[in-house]
Amino acid sequence: MEKDASDPDPSRQRNGFVGVLYGEFTDMLNDRVRYSVSLTESALTIQRISSSPGRTKVVFNLTDCVGCRAYRGPDSADVGAYFTAYFYPFKRRWMSAGVTRQRVEQCFRVALVQDPLANLQEAERWAHAIRDASARQAPRRDGVAYMEVRRPCRIMILVNPQSGRGQALQLFTGHIQGMLTEASVPYTLVITEHQNHARELVRKADLSQWDALVIMSGDGLLFEVINGLMEREDWQEAIQIPLGILPGGSGNALAASVHHYSQSPPAWNEELLLSCGFMLCKGLVGPMDLVSVHLASKQRLFSFLSLAWGFVADVDIESEKYRHVGAIRFLMGTLVRLASLRVYQGRLAYLPVKEAPKLSKGSFTTNHPPSTPQHPSLCSSLPCQFIPNTSPNQSSRHGTNSNHNTRTNSSNNAITTKRPQIESDSKTRAPVDSLLPDLDQPVPETWTVVKEEDFVLVLAIYQSHLAEDLWTVPGAMADDGLIHLFYVTAGISRPALLRLFLAMEKGAHLACSCPHLVYEKVTALRLEPITPQGMITVDGEVVEYGPVQAQIHPGIARLMCG
Repeated sequence: MEKDASDPDPSRQRNGFVGVLYGEFTDMLNDRVRYSVSLTESALTIQRISSSPGRTKVVFNLTDCVGCRAYRGPDSADVGAYFTAYFYPFKRRWMSAGVTRQRVEQCFRVALVQDPLANLQEAERWAHAIRDASARQAPRRDGVAYMEVRRPCRIMILVNPQSGRGQALQLFTGHIQGMLTEASVPYTLVITEHQNHARELVRKADLSQWDALVIMSGDGLLFEVINGLMEREDWQEAIQIPLGILPGGSGNALAASVHHYSQSPPAWNEELLLSCGFMLCKGLVGPMDLVSVHLASKQRLFSFLSLAWGFVADVDIESEKYRHVGAIRFLMGTLVRLASLRVYQGRLAYLPVKEAPKLSKGSFTTNHPPSTPQHPSLCSSLPCQFIPNTSPNQSSRHGTNSNHNTRTNSSNNAITTKRPQIESDSKTRAPVDSLLPDLDQPVPETWTVVKEEDFVLVLAIYQSHLAEDLWTVPGAMADDGLIHLFYVTAGISRPALLRLFLAMEKGAHLACSCPHLVYEKVTALRLEPITPQGMITVDGEVVEYGPVQAQIHPGIARLMCG
């Protein structure tokens, strides 16, 4: 018979057990096997009941739980009911010293009485308690102010079926679909049909239908979504919708960064997808910086990842022809470009951070060449202030080429959400780039101007990773308010450049002490190419070649992370 943990039980109290629920249930497949099950605020403890000493006890941390469901069995004559909890704990990889999240389910049969309805109610009580306790035990990183999406979280998932090796949809159905079902997350699947389809969709969509937008693709589809949101008249509200990322491309830089921010062990390929799916189910949301990028044609874009010119941009775009091989395309592109290394002439200027926020232990210091003058900065980070978000309405959802899951009704239990105060232009309704002069005007005296005009590459990045296997800024955070600026000057040898990128796999490239590599933390920058031909990319997408400048807007977007 089941026992409630709130009832006095001196034996359990003497053992230090302070629980939420306690019960005894049978195995799903064998009624002769019985378990004692106890639920606390932080763990589910399972112990097989037997007469032999030394009974095995298994403890599951609720931080690793994504959901629990109660149900009747397939046999109508069975009076019992069942509840199954789904966990994704870290376990050792097969034939490897590393660890990764692996799926574990625990199922129990409840047959306390001969009344099927009473047994089902008891199973539902346990499932509800486990879900509630696991929601309070989401993994959090110290020093990050998280929010939580409403439950159940109604999400639109946009999938680019052509991304990576063309397997994004298969990866979703094979790895993520079941996890979302276990977590009771209702979703609508939208298959993108052409370039900028996602941009057009989110620009016009009724966002009150959704609690989050999730991208299953490479980084390019998220670039579309962010710019579609920023093109709306209600961009200040639109950009507050939580954005999730599931790696389905070949670069997957943001997915690798999100995984890194969760302080999880390194993961790649399907293991990275599983990690991002797990964080999506847990529903934690944190702030994310965006960078406003101005092109010579007066067009303005919003970037979440990087701005690149030279070697990095060349490899990214020229390796598209190797897309069918997956992430290794970047290594192949690197080797091809190294064989005919290019040097670009241009001018670079930036506004350095006066007092950069302290990065985590292991972050690196700046390497200044003698020719780089240093100037004080008048810039300080913009504060984030928070106001309540309104509840989404409950009207019906719609999407293009969508598969609809059933949505259950619930009260609005979203916690207070964050919105930074942003200076907005009264005409364009877009955030004001107060740090940037017009492109045809000189930069202010407070900026640093690089005298060196021959570059191999210039890379401005605002996440920790440039690709799954390129740990570019170990100390970066999604909301650190910084543009991490790297540039490599002419004169570097091919072997030295290759060593830098190989070292970047472990975040050790600045430890190489390469005199041609410079790293600065900045809040704004300007790049003016002199070489007539070349490529500039923003978030891996080719943009207009010519003068470009950018400034960071701290914390104006929201990212589903752990």
